[in-house]
Amino acid sequence: MSSHSSALRARRTWRTLTGALVLTLLGTVAACGSSSDDADSASAAQSSTSSSAGAFPAKVATKFGTVTVSSQPKRVVALGWGDAETALALGVQPVGESDWLAFGGDGVGPWAKRMYDKSPEKIGTLEPEYEKIAALKPDLILDVKSSGDQTRYDILSKIAPTIGVPKGGDQYKISWQRQTTMVAQALGLGAEGKKLISDTEAKSAAAAKAHPEFKDRTITVGSRTSSGWGAYVKGTARIDFVQALGFRNNPKVDAKAGSAFSVPVSEENLELLDADLIVMAPIGVKATKITSDPLYKSLPAVKTGHSVVFDDPNLSQAFATNTVLSVGYALEHVVPLFAKALTQTS
Repeated sequence: MSSHSSALRARRTWRTLTGALVLTLLGTVAACGSSSDDADSASAAQSSTSSSAGAFPAKVATKFGTVTVSSQPKRVVALGWGDAETALALGVQPVGESDWLAFGGDGVGPWAKRMYDKSPEKIGTLEPEYEKIAALKPDLILDVKSSGDQTRYDILSKIAPTIGVPKGGDQYKISWQRQTTMVAQALGLGAEGKKLISDTEAKSAAAAKAHPEFKDRTITVGSRTSSGWGAYVKGTARIDFVQALGFRNNPKVDAKAGSAFSVPVSEENLELLDADLIVMAPIGVKATKITSDPLYKSLPAVKTGHSVVFDDPNLSQAFATNTVLSVGYALEHVVPLFAKALTQTS
């Protein structure tokens, strides 16, 4: 769906809000926070790192400027990919969230099961339902891991102070570390965020140390949907995960990278997927759609058994979600599959 179409729909949606509601929302923004254009200033950076242990006002630098959260948020809406899980990891339960991977239930993966006392309101993903968000009366909106669309941000920031993507974070290109840091800063929990990051990074480092065979091996992380094949590029969550383990992303894939988080791969050019290890996820199709494909089976890495195809949705989703909560789950369950595949012989 084009960003132009999304922008037009977003503008039409915003115009449907009543005048009274607009006044209420603007009043909320004035009371709770503001943004400015000094995102790159040294003072903004210093304020961002100092907002810990419940310190307010908290300032968070984003692509759209520095956002100020004046007091402890009590009604948080989490819209970005994995933003809700990140808030939960910090002990905050959003009143509304977007379920990007269609988990159902509380809208989070099994690694975050039972972390809600009360199920949150579900909000749309690519085109969030602005009226529904406004009705929740949030005092903070998290849209940290998102598209970075200006119109989306402009509308959300009229509802409540909104933590959008950081500079360079467009199209969901943000690490779980940076996501955790920004969410923690906005919630006044900087110290807690730092500990979560250090504990999880220690687990990743331990996994890399336990598997020196991963070091500098090339890897392709891709997917197959009903419309075709694709491969993820450097700077995206899945690639961040495997790079932390010592792998190098397939340079042939990165050479074709544009602004999107993945590149399409035609059947005629399926050899682009070949690497020391190929990891594929079925999205909206069965795993056998990949494993039984003659062209896929003809790839050298697949012939030698150096291929992992996720047939367990939990594994695929943990790997894709890449939050401070899901990373630990993926390290426990996915890393052994990588190790086994690399030691396979035809």
